[in-house]
Parts: sequence; C-alpha cells; structure tokens
Amino acid sequence: MNAFASWLLSLAHTLFNPGFCPGDWVFATSAAGALIALFPVLGAVIVALMRKFTGNTYDAVTISVIAVTGLVTVFLLPWLLANGVSGTFRAAYAGQPSGLSGAELSTIGRDYCGFIGKQSEYLGGGQNVFETLFYPSGSKLAYGYYLGALIGLPVASLFFVILQARTAMRRGQKWPGRLLWVPFVLFVVFSSTVEANTAVHLWLGFLPITVLGLIPVALVGPPPWAVINRPRQERKPEPPPRPMPQQPPPAAPPNKQYAPTAVAPAQQLASAPGPVPVPPGSTANGSGRYRRIRRLGHGGFGTVWQAVDNQLGRTVALKIAHAPDRDTEERMRREARALAMVSHPNCVKVYDLVEEPDGLALVMEYLEGQALGTAVDGQGPLEDIAAGRLWATMAGALQAAHEKGVLHRDIKPSNIILDPSGLPHLIDFGIARSRGDSTMTATGMMIGTPDFVAPEQAAGAAASPASDAWQLAATVSYALSGYPPRGTRESPMAALMAAARAEPASRLPQRSAHARLLIASLDNEPRRRPTLNAVRHEVEGWLGRAGKSPDGPVTRIVPRQQSATRALPPRG
Repeated sequence: MNAFASWLLSLAHTLFNPGFCPGDWVFATSAAGALIALFPVLGAVIVALMRKFTGNTYDAVTISVIAVTGLVTVFLLPWLLANGVSGTFRAAYAGQPSGLSGAELSTIGRDYCGFIGKQSEYLGGGQNVFETLFYPSGSKLAYGYYLGALIGLPVASLFFVILQARTAMRRGQKWPGRLLWVPFVLFVVFSSTVEANTAVHLWLGFLPITVLGLIPVALVGPPPWAVINRPRQERKPEPPPRPMPQQPPPAAPPNKQYAPTAVAPAQQLASAPGPVPVPPGSTANGSGRYRRIRRLGHGGFGTVWQAVDNQLGRTVALKIAHAPDRDTEERMRREARALAMVSHPNCVKVYDLVEEPDGLALVMEYLEGQALGTAVDGQGPLEDIAAGRLWATMAGALQAAHEKGVLHRDIKPSNIILDPSGLPHLIDFGIARSRGDSTMTATGMMIGTPDFVAPEQAAGAAASPASDAWQLAATVSYALSGYPPRGTRESPMAALMAAARAEPASRLPQRSAHARLLIASLDNEPRRRPTLNAVRHEVEGWLGRAGKSPDGPVTRIVPRQQSATRALPPRG
C-alpha cells in the first residue's frame, strides 16, 4: 500500500504542481487529498446503484454489502493512502527509500516560501496530528491555525459525507447511511498519526471533492417506485411429511360410478373461497336468507343493518332503501354495479342485490370498526404519519375505481371506516356514477355533502376524478385539523353556498408536513390539482423518507391540546 501511496502522490504531482509558493509538492499533497476523497464518493455511488435493484429491502446480504463498501471505500483505503503519503514524505526527509524517482526527490527539497522552508522538512519533518493538537510546541497563533484546519476541515468533510449517504438512501430509511459515514469518523480518528502539515493540505484537497461528490450520487437517482413497492416473496413453509400408512388402502371397485360433486349456484358463492363456518343461532333452512341482528345506521336514503347470511353463515351488511320507487331502485343498482366493477382491498365489497320484504337490499361486506369522522371527533386529529397513510391508501382505492370508470362523488369522513387493525376502507358508493349511466330523474337530491363537496360540483358542473381528489384532500384536511377545509357553517344551505362561491380554505392544518400538498389539491380550479396518482407517489415518497410503510394503520391520534395549534383560525 505504501508503493501505491507513492504512485498516487507522483500522479498528483504530475497532474497539479504549479511552481510557486507554497510549492509544487505542497500543491501535489492537496491534489492527492482530492484523489483520496473519490473513494467515499465511489462508495456512495455503489450503494445508490445497488438500491436501484434492492429498494428498501435490508436483509443480511444487503446490510453486509453496505457495511463492507463503507469500511473499504470510506475508512480503509483513505486511511492507508493518507498514512502512505505521510510516510513517503517522512522517508524522503530522512533520506530513506520513499518510492519517488530521483528527479522528484531533487525538487522536494526546494525552498519556495520563507514560512514554508524546505518542502521535505515542512511535509515530513514535523509533529503528527495527535502531537500537534495535544502537545503544542509553537505559538498560540500557530496552534489556532492547526486547531481550525485539523478539526474544522474534517468536520466540514463529515457533513458532506453524511449528505452523500442520505442522498444514496433517498426514498427509504436513513439509518443504513450510518454504515457509510461512521467509517469516515474512524478514518478521521485513525489519521491522527499523519504528519500535521501533510494532513492540513490533504484535507484542503479532500473537502471540495466531498462537496462535488454529491452530484454523481444525486445523478444515480433513487430506486424506482416499482422496486420500492415490490412485495417481498416470503418462503413458504414446507409441508409436514406424510405419515406412512400401516397398510395399503383398499382399492376401489373398478366399475363403481361416483356421483358429481354438488356445487352451489355462482351467485351464492362467497367472494373468497374456503370453508364457511355457521355461527350459533343461524337458520340455514329458515324462511328468509338474511337474518338482521342490529341497525348500524339510518339516513335520508335508507337503513343499514348488520345481518347473517343464513345460507353461507357469514356476517354481511344490508342496505335497504326507505322508499322503493323506481329512482331509488336505479340508485341501488348503480351502487351495486359500481362496487362490482371495483376490485381493491380498501373498497367495500358487494355480494348481491336481493329483494327483501321491505324493499330492495344491497348485500355488502360487513366492516367492523368506526368511521373516520367518529374517531377524529372523539379522540382528536391524526398525526402526519397516520394521515399520510390514509391519503395514500384512499388515493389508491379511488384510482382503482376511476380506472373502471366509476366516480364516488361523496367522499367524506363518515364514508371511511377504520377496521380494528386501523386500516381504512372506502364505503357508500350510493351516488357513484359510471360512465354511460343515465341521469337520475329525481330532483332536489344534493350530490355530496356540502362541507366536503368540490367547488365545481356545488356550482352545478359535472363531477370528475379531480372532484373526487378534492373531496379526498378535504377529508384528509379534516383528519389533520378536526375541521372541514372551509370551516363549519350554520346550515347545510350556507355550506353549499360557500362551496358554490369557491370560498378559500380557511381551516387547513398549519404545521402539517402535508400542508403544501393539501393547498395544491384543494385548488378551486380542477385542472391545477395534482392527480391522485401524483398525490399517492408524493405521499408514499414522504413516508418512505420518514422510514414508514404506506400500508400501515392510521389510528394514531394527536392529543387535542396539541391539535389546537395545527389548524388556522377561521377567516372573517
């Protein structure tokens, strides 16, 4: 390694050796420091390239590669080369073999400046870093110079090495970056044996390269979202060995005919295959298929019941309209068609549309939990991580609906259910409309909830994916602040008028990390709003940089005394 260090120093002298004060070999030492600084940059680039294929998967192999890369490129090679350069100058000063040519040795003893003296003595005949800092022998001015150069320059270099590591870890957790910059701290500590004047000029060349090294690491770029969101392939457990039979089973009669397996009609099968348990008290042969247990909700349109499917033995939700007229039945069929077309784990599933004694009933998946509005009203607003997960998950659910040509048109806190594990589910597609559906003939029906209706909808314009995006952003704003974005009004008509006048949002969360994206998503002009896809990528990127998964629970609550400072006061 000493021979390699001598070669590196000769290369630096060939590349950069101006013949003026403080001397060609002093300048060559700084050039050698710049060449040594390329190794930590190379390590960060290697890690950034590796993450292009591994994303945020940090298993034993990935961590080992990052750790070895950091130890070799950030600690071992720079440390050996810095000590090798210092050893070359010491050998040249002592007249020992140094690895430099005779022509080079003839110039190393040249005197360029009065305060430098002979370069060989200046670079190889003084105290090392440890002795200079802890056993100073010169004046206070000289000690201050060495203190600033031998501590200030390494600390500044450490700052940019940390930035290189964080840049290499974009869209992911930042803690693996310590495997890149902690070895640099070891390099600084173990370099205390380098001759002090040599170390000063090595650091003078090292620092600019650490600054410029951010450019190639940034150009590599973060790993693509497809790699980050790639599901892990878990190893399936091996099946237990089958026990050896004591005796062979009897052979079936050769001419025996087996009856075909009876299969229930397709419309009666559950959405997920598997055995269906029959709960106690169910009546599989009763007069009605659905036995109602308790009422879950009651509104202007109809009543929702928790019920048991007597044929399949599962709990369902029955949505039964109050007035089974023609328009109501059309609305029920519209919701059934909309939900049947959408397949997303965070959208409520529809099972059937049946005739009940008191009207047409929509049979849906039963979601146990509480509405988002109830959770926020009772426990306080969500914090940024939980709200980000809510936004990203619901944006994905709406995007899946829009890809099928289905608009929800009534997204609000009461239409998002948080299950016991804290995951959100979008419900109530009751006023959803698919492209190609006929317009409903009922008059006087308000499309959406006034506090959460988009301005263009309130003004009478047709709904669009941008309208759903506005309503979702308004719901997220409510989850963060506890208030609708335009504030509350004394009556639904006043809230509808405020929406139609496109009054600006006055109750946005002020200190949330999502404030900028909320302002953009609640723009009164639909064409200026970011798409749901852009919103989802932005929020998932923020969660990734925070080291959080976008598919976690959203039930973490902010105490009310803290949430009071998160919303702007109402205007006017």
